[in-house]
Amino acid sequence: MQRTIVGIRFQKIGKLYHFDASREPDLVPGDFAVVETSRGIQLGQVMGVVADPPKPPKGTWKHIERKATPQDLVIRQSLEQKETELMIAARAAASEHKYQGLKIVKAEFSFDGRNVALLYNTDDEKNEPNLGKLRGALKQDYPDLTLEFRRIGPRDVAKIIGGMGACGLASRCCSTFLTEFSPVSIKMAKAQGISLDPNEITGMCGRLRCCLVYEYEQYVEARKILPKRGKRVVTPSGEGTVLDSFPLKDSVLVRLNDETGTRAEFLKHELEPWDELEALRRKSEGTCDRHEGGGCTCGKGDAKAEGGEAPKTDD
Repeated sequence: MQRTIVGIRFQKIGKLYHFDASREPDLVPGDFAVVETSRGIQLGQVMGVVADPPKPPKGTWKHIERKATPQDLVIRQSLEQKETELMIAARAAASEHKYQGLKIVKAEFSFDGRNVALLYNTDDEKNEPNLGKLRGALKQDYPDLTLEFRRIGPRDVAKIIGGMGACGLASRCCSTFLTEFSPVSIKMAKAQGISLDPNEITGMCGRLRCCLVYEYEQYVEARKILPKRGKRVVTPSGEGTVLDSFPLKDSVLVRLNDETGTRAEFLKHELEPWDELEALRRKSEGTCDRHEGGGCTCGKGDAKAEGGEAPKTDD
């Protein structure tokens, strides 16, 4: 039997996980399904069939247990309320036991209600906090729960909390459509000519903005074919020097070698490299280079010396 692999998401803007839906042929995108995961029974939303899924992590895909019922959706809403209650209780307990810099960001229940993961972040990124007192305090109020403390990074915190982006958008990219975080480096800002002022390149999470990745590859590819700054070029308006490049427009800004130093923008196809044209000019004015040892027999050298054209030969 041919397998039907679907992508399931457990968070609104979260990573896709793959499951075998061969036993549930009636599932369509938007449906909810009950599945078994490494963190227990979970309820997720089907996002669609995956035509070319990656290899399964443990040899085979796990089957979907069943399609969710209306009662399952009611249970899910109830668990979401409990998550909020437990998160508030965990924050209060952390404050009572003087956990400085500890942020309880979210609580996540498994669908069976037995396990709960408390997602947290701390100001001290180098050391792991000792959460023994916090765990003990919560176990007194929730003795039947299996508690798991899971540390998340600042980007994940910003994604969960949401809010306005550093650029002014009403909702942050990570909370709107980014399902995974790509590595971001300072060289991406440099390649795009973006100011390295921290206020310009830092997001609300305190890390480099995710949007620095969006156009980076286009800039890299475009800069490979555009003349670099300081390069001498020949334009339709005369010779000049490249001052700046605009990769997304496939153009450069040139300062012309005229009396006023006029600045003008030219598209790439309008430019000729000055050094290559100069090399051709010098070659045309030079002596014959077709014969070694200076033994010229084609007459080019004599013609140049006399100021005339070299006679044609049968060579």
